[in-house]
Amino acid sequence: MRRRGSLACRRCCLAVWALCLATLAALPALAGDGRLLATGGATQAEGAAGGGIVPWAVIAGYGTREQHGGTAFRTHLDTGDYSLDSVGAAYGFGNRLELSLARQRIGLGTLQRQLALPVDHFRQDVIGAKLRLAGDLVYGAMPQVSLGVQHKRHRDFNVPRAVGAREDRGTDIYIAASKLFLGGAAGYNLLLNATLRSTSANQAGLLGFGGDLRGGRSLVWEGSAAVMPDPHWALGIEYRQKPDNLGFAREDDWRDVFAAWFPNKRIAVVAAWADLGSVATLDRQRGPYLSLQMSY
Repeated sequence: MRRRGSLACRRCCLAVWALCLATLAALPALAGDGRLLATGGATQAEGAAGGGIVPWAVIAGYGTREQHGGTAFRTHLDTGDYSLDSVGAAYGFGNRLELSLARQRIGLGTLQRQLALPVDHFRQDVIGAKLRLAGDLVYGAMPQVSLGVQHKRHRDFNVPRAVGAREDRGTDIYIAASKLFLGGAAGYNLLLNATLRSTSANQAGLLGFGGDLRGGRSLVWEGSAAVMPDPHWALGIEYRQKPDNLGFAREDDWRDVFAAWFPNKRIAVVAAWADLGSVATLDRQRGPYLSLQMSY
């Protein structure tokens, strides 16, 4: 069963990638690349344009007001005890509206062996939307401000339910403000982002929603900062505050240090070292993060 499940997951990921690439490739006349290099960001693990663990106010792709543009991505994180794979796509309409879809799979590894769990992975689907409300990332004094939602559905809920999670689905609502300061850090470009999120998710939804300690929503903040020593490179840090809903295990905040490479407007590669803290009783969950994004 484990081998068949793993094979089915790989086939699903390949099918999502094929659909993403086919859809984006079928729209060459609409694709936009009018914005500055790297101003579309990378793809956050839940499918939104931004950093690795934090969504930014930017809209996916490089389309300007009269153009559209999209992205497809694949992300892998390995802490030794757990692994996280995420695959999906996003599309930006007129640098105003972003729609995204992602499938996440967390491999339970050590936890499955220690507790003899009936499954060795959890899966989650994330459907997202983001609307730019005001401002601009580069021009003018006001930062770009966007309102976003991420509706999440856990697909393997029996174990999260057994440890106290209340729901198999939930919706995060967030507002993000991002600004790129040209020459703002000793002559280098500086990007700052702040995000405020309303959520009931446990480990971003990978352990369900709500719990025995707290069933409702929590208001948490997230932040990113990056310096661009070169137009093709960004070096930065991220921090994501987390709620603590489940009594069986504490939930720590997430953070990472990353390097993003934008060789051109079609490809973005992000490498990071992520620290997830304690995850489902296993402490010091740290490891490498790698994400590949293709833009059209």
